[in-house]
Amino acid sequence: MTPLIAFFLGIAVAALAAPILRRALRWRERNREYTAESETQASSISQMYHLAIQGSPTGIAVMERSGHVTLSNARAHDMSVVHDGTVNPEVWAVAEEVFDDQEEHILALALPQRATGSRIRNVRAVIKPLTLTQNSYAVVYVTDESENVRMENARRDFVANVSHELKTPVGGMALLAEALMEDPTDADMVTYFGGKLQKEAHRMGEMITDLISLSKLQGAEALPDMSPVRVDEIIDDAIERNHVGAENRSIELIRGERTGLRVMGDRPLLTAAVSNLVSNAVNYSPDGKPVSITQKVVRGNVLYLRVTDRGIGIAPEDQKRVFERFYRVDKARSRSTGGTGLGLAIVKHVVANHGGNIKLWSRPGTGSTFTIELPIFDPEQAAERAELERAAAESEAAGEPAVTAKGQPKSGTNTPVRNVMRRVKANK
Repeated sequence: MTPLIAFFLGIAVAALAAPILRRALRWRERNREYTAESETQASSISQMYHLAIQGSPTGIAVMERSGHVTLSNARAHDMSVVHDGTVNPEVWAVAEEVFDDQEEHILALALPQRATGSRIRNVRAVIKPLTLTQNSYAVVYVTDESENVRMENARRDFVANVSHELKTPVGGMALLAEALMEDPTDADMVTYFGGKLQKEAHRMGEMITDLISLSKLQGAEALPDMSPVRVDEIIDDAIERNHVGAENRSIELIRGERTGLRVMGDRPLLTAAVSNLVSNAVNYSPDGKPVSITQKVVRGNVLYLRVTDRGIGIAPEDQKRVFERFYRVDKARSRSTGGTGLGLAIVKHVVANHGGNIKLWSRPGTGSTFTIELPIFDPEQAAERAELERAAAESEAAGEPAVTAKGQPKSGTNTPVRNVMRRVKANK
């Protein structure tokens, strides 16, 4: 074959192969685009699943037969089902039954006293197999039942309290009325028994008021909306309410330094709680002994509000029961001061409803200190949280996946969430 013929033959082959090569390149490009689109779609679906799980008000956790937690959301940690990658022992005991019988099980959990700031007390856990075809994994769904349990306890306790405690003053009033009717012409007897009757009626009215207040706090009504409240103003109000009673006993109400701190709460309820503690301190103190109200910051984010007296103190065997309804350490003294036996129970529930704790230190003959622990309101954290929530809502409305499967802003985007997080980091 001559070089000329070979040259023309090569041109012909190239001309025939060019369309095939172009089609192959186009096919490869389309395949690459399809693969990229599929990966993007899969990533978006993964992000949606992740956001749905992490944003769920229900706690979710998936565990293996070995007990290892392979997936969990923040809510599961908030409700103490998962901690440091470990399942709650009570939940795990039920999960082992699920692995064996492949049936759904339900568990009610009463959580121990939580850290200051938490209002979750009771949860309901549903444990079931992740799939019906194999038993390698189990899933736990957890819901906060604190409000339902609180309301049920309130209904039960209110009926028990009314039926039991109101019998005594009602019976006493009936006897006093009978004594008055025996000789209504005797002015001295009418004055004496009439005064007793009036005092008993007043005491019963206070008891009914306290019962209603306690019932509301325990769940008969929804918890109030919280707002930032200045602790200094709460103390001012409590001192004002008890000023006259303390002055009549020559008891000085000493307040500590002002802090300017705020807590998230309902001002009337918090004022009532602190005022109740101050009133008790005055009633159980000798004349002339001071009562102090102080504040202290602990761990940088918890406020200790202390009410201290130099009174008769409380015996160790009584200290565990002083927050029970109608429990009185000194029944005779309580009646003489007009107490209903509900004051400290009300204080306990007010503090619990604000995500706080209350503690007692006391020594007979020395005095007592009641300490209310409340989370301090941080305006910067509240503003950042509100801005992040707003930005997330804007991103969702715009249809933009502003967060990756790992919970971080998607790279290469200027979503509202990314912009907010940049500002937050810059401020820090």
